[in-house]
Amino acid sequence: MAPSRDRRPGFSRRAQYGLFVTYVLGIAGALVGAVLLALSTFHPAAFSMARAAVSEITAPASGASAAIIRTVATVPQAIGTWWRVHDENAELRARLARAREALLVGRQARLENVRLRALLGLRDRAPEVVTAARIVSTSASSTRRYGLLNAGSWQGVAEGQPVRGPEGLIGRVLYAGPNTARVLLVTDAESIVPVRRSRDGRPALAAGRGDGLIDIRTIDTADGKFRPGDIFVTSGTGGMFLPGVPVARVLRDGTDAAPARPFARPDTLDLAIVHRAFMPPAPPAPKPAPSPTPSPTPDP
Repeated sequence: MAPSRDRRPGFSRRAQYGLFVTYVLGIAGALVGAVLLALSTFHPAAFSMARAAVSEITAPASGASAAIIRTVATVPQAIGTWWRVHDENAELRARLARAREALLVGRQARLENVRLRALLGLRDRAPEVVTAARIVSTSASSTRRYGLLNAGSWQGVAEGQPVRGPEGLIGRVLYAGPNTARVLLVTDAESIVPVRRSRDGRPALAAGRGDGLIDIRTIDTADGKFRPGDIFVTSGTGGMFLPGVPVARVLRDGTDAAPARPFARPDTLDLAIVHRAFMPPAPPAPKPAPSPTPSPTPDP
């Protein structure tokens, strides 16, 4: 048979003790309340002193409990703040990445705009321009130094025509197809360009080394000293290359030869102008020798 639900606590000693303590605490609370009520009615000063004493005793516990409650109450706010800061940080990082990308694109566009303006001005000033095009690829990683131009015979490009950029001489056309042309760069080991030093006009040869640099070689013994910073430009000797185009700047001292860095570097080639091959003016024709004046014949 199932035990009755209204079992009296007398059957359990623990229940009896609990019920007794409850009664004692209830009666004690009622007595304390009655004493405090009578004290507050008949002796307010004593009641105020008792209340102050109780406040002094319970103040530390109240402060500690209040601090705990405030700490617990700030936990959700702290969690929300952390998530908000985390999201804002992620958003700011994304904005920074987009701004950096836009800055790089703008900087690249500005550099390309400067190069296009220089190329346009060069095209307007330079005579015998065939076409303006782009160097779409270079073989800077191989032993040979070639460039591929996106213009060919249909645009007037022909073998042997010089190619230059805004910075200086790039090379010459080695082969021209219908819409593409292979350019032999000045840094190729098979490239030799007649040049002269800009400060005194001293003639020399600019020979490619195949490693991205150029050797400036002397062709006379008048002054075999090369100095760092010497600038060499095309001389126009022998035709093909228009005179006065920057070629290279000397890097180190040299006597008969010195390494130089080309102004049109292979890793920055993008825009180019193709010129017609330069033909030096023919030397003036020698003046005919004056005919001898006939001597007068004596009278008979």
